[in-house]
Amino acid sequence: MRPSGALFARSVWKGPHIVPLPIVRPKAGERAPPVKTQARAATILPNFVGLIFQVHNGKNYTDVRITEDMVGHKLGEFAATRKRFSYKHTKNK
Repeated sequence: MRPSGALFARSVWKGPHIVPLPIVRPKAGERAPPVKTQARAATILPNFVGLIFQVHNGKNYTDVRITEDMVGHKLGEFAATRKRFSYKHTKNK
């Protein structure tokens, strides 16, 4: 008996969204320049660990350093598109 397809998310059976990014591996002792991208839907792969991405959030680019815990997630999850909201208390005289 085959498990039903309703249990799987569409992206799982379709596969990860792989975007060809210009990743340059640094030589020993050198820093790699950050990879600038607007592909927020790109899946983070294991070979991205340790790199810095500049992910576009709609207005500017946010630096995202990739760690092992981020593998399998999307780049856009780590670049917030909305500002934090807080009430500004003003004193009335």
